[in-house]
Amino acid sequence: MIRGKREKSMKSSLLVLVAGLVAAGASWSAESLQDVMKRRNLSQQDVLAAAKTYVPTGKRDEFIAFSSGGQSGQVIIYGIPSMRILKYLAVFTPEPWQGYGYDEESKAVLAGGRIDGKDITWGDTHHPAISETNGQYDGQFLFINDKANPRLAVIDLRDFETKQIVANPIFKSEHGGAFVSPNTDYVIEAAQYATPLENKKFHPLEEFNERYRGGVTYWKFDRKAGRIDPKQSFSIELPPYSQDLSDFGKGPSDGWSFTNSFCAERYVGGIEKGRPPYEAGCSAKDTDYLHVINWKKAAELFAQGKTRKINGHDVIMMDTAIKEGILFLVPEPKSPHGVDVTPDGKFMVVSGKLDTHVSVYSFDKIMAAIKAGKFESKDPYGIPVIGMQDALHVQVPLGLGPLHTQYDSKACVAYTSLYVDSQVAKWNFCEGKVLDKISVHYNIGHLMTMEGDSVNPAGKYLVALNKLAIDRFNPVGPLHPQNHQLIDISNDKMQLLYDMPLPLGEPHYVVAVAADKLKPGVRYKVGTNSRTDQPSPGAVRAGEEKTVREGNKVTVYGTLIRSHITPETIEAEVGDEITIHLTNLERAEDETHGFTVSTYNVHASAEPGKTVTVKFKADKEGVYPYYCTEFCSALHLEMQGYLLVKPKGWKPTKTALAAATYTEDDYKKQLKKIADTQAVIDSVVGYITSVNYKDFPDVVAMVEDATDQLGKMPDAKAKHEAAAAKQDWEQANLWAEQVWQYQVKAADLGLRAKTYLEQNGAKKAN
Repeated sequence: MIRGKREKSMKSSLLVLVAGLVAAGASWSAESLQDVMKRRNLSQQDVLAAAKTYVPTGKRDEFIAFSSGGQSGQVIIYGIPSMRILKYLAVFTPEPWQGYGYDEESKAVLAGGRIDGKDITWGDTHHPAISETNGQYDGQFLFINDKANPRLAVIDLRDFETKQIVANPIFKSEHGGAFVSPNTDYVIEAAQYATPLENKKFHPLEEFNERYRGGVTYWKFDRKAGRIDPKQSFSIELPPYSQDLSDFGKGPSDGWSFTNSFCAERYVGGIEKGRPPYEAGCSAKDTDYLHVINWKKAAELFAQGKTRKINGHDVIMMDTAIKEGILFLVPEPKSPHGVDVTPDGKFMVVSGKLDTHVSVYSFDKIMAAIKAGKFESKDPYGIPVIGMQDALHVQVPLGLGPLHTQYDSKACVAYTSLYVDSQVAKWNFCEGKVLDKISVHYNIGHLMTMEGDSVNPAGKYLVALNKLAIDRFNPVGPLHPQNHQLIDISNDKMQLLYDMPLPLGEPHYVVAVAADKLKPGVRYKVGTNSRTDQPSPGAVRAGEEKTVREGNKVTVYGTLIRSHITPETIEAEVGDEITIHLTNLERAEDETHGFTVSTYNVHASAEPGKTVTVKFKADKEGVYPYYCTEFCSALHLEMQGYLLVKPKGWKPTKTALAAATYTEDDYKKQLKKIADTQAVIDSVVGYITSVNYKDFPDVVAMVEDATDQLGKMPDAKAKHEAAAAKQDWEQANLWAEQVWQYQVKAADLGLRAKTYLEQNGAKKAN
């Protein structure tokens, strides 16, 4: 038996290895935990921290974090508490591994983010947001913004792929996205640097107060379609204050949203003209403005048509917002960066970077002032201003440079980042007192607790997103990684557990969801365009592969399965436009194939069931190999083919293909190999069918895939037997080899299924 010989060989190898280790010294095997601690100069606190973050092999994390990727334009996904990076998820930027921006399906998604007809191939992602149901994370969708080029992206967490990018029609920059309403009806995107809202309209800075404007966009999200509906979305015109971050109300404050701002001074700089710089003029006054907006009433105004079309987009103008009573301002400490609604929806927490306090605003007090018409003034644009003291619940001195706030599962407990102090403060927002502080490294920006934006934060852990790493890691040149630090918040005192370098972009914010809320699929229905979630017109099943020529257009309908690409040869002429559709026929989990053609700058990642498309012009004659880029099987390197680009009018001079020499003895050896392998398959099948394998969906899929492989054998078997009858030993050997290839793939799947069943407690079938 092949398996028996292999196991015997492995045991022999292990004995040799163990003997070598023993010979190297008995101290290795006898090293205790205390020995390791001494050798590595570790304290008990270090070991405790390591134990709290360690996730043993084969085990999984409790939470999954989605971090913005900053200037990479991507999303970084990692587990908590292990802090293991799981994936870089392509969003606004082409990403070769996933074929994002290199296959036609993902190019169509990126095209949604074109601005003024131009492709934008980079982005600056800042604030991810997970979809919510009744204010709780539901793990279905992720939204993220692009600050540099005002855009918003929708990521479907059923397959962790970007499905849609929408460009904001009236903003030229934004920072205040993405934030979702409690039932993900709308997603907020707020402007940052004020500009004229009309496209291609120039107004000098001297007209800043009159012609430049900010705003907040409420993107309507169609959950059933899994897409933003721009036609049902609207914006509210705001003054040319630099709008910053936002948050939706919840519970008693549901129906309202809150957006803070900076540079309410409306200063426009001009250091090159001898004027003080922006940072001086934009922080001259003691306060900026918190925008308080009745967004549900705004949606009614939009439905009533009380908007103005700007660049084809519906905008509720400021005069209308004031007249209809949906827009109010509250002074806030200067240069704030974030407004965070408490889990109970009763308070809004704002921190001013240039103030030592956090300010806790009472929603009830704000509503009381609005109802009573009690305003201390109006801003220059006529917006009612509620007095700060009339809106405050409490102000709490926390330290230097307070920024962002997140919440604990414990009532009234919050955590705020202190940028200048490089600390996290734990405090009580109901009573207004500090509970604990911990130092971080260094200059923390955002921070995040588990499900900390929801109505039911999970507590347990906090991640500090530090802007500087300085001396924390091995030096890798002047450009340092960011440092995400994991902190245990389950006890009264916070404990720093782990430093994790983030080697991609400058992450700004992270959200984390309980891992068991995520239910991603592991395969697509065969022939799916994953970007549209619809059947691909280029999909084919096994045996339906074809190449179609229409004029100078060559269209290939092919398939991928271990270990061959069909077709294995594509013929074209110089100048032809080539479109290649490839369907991955695999049903086994994790059996991804990739595809590229030498020098033509195309790449596709085809997960099980997916159909991908690459398109290019054959602009140069020659021979161009194509191959599977994802190591998929023992014969991965043989998963290849040739694109033959012939000169116009080329005629062949030879008719026979190159061939090797095979004998009848070779054929007999092939038959012996097939028989031995079949014995292994029969043994594995016997085990699988003897237990309750149908109770395990992953195993059922593997069995289906293996059965599909074995189902291909009869045709190849008939061909090798027919060739042998004619003593055509070349064809007999090769078709027999193909039978064995189908067996190997089936055996691989069967053994994986058997191991899975053994590890997951399969029981004897009834």
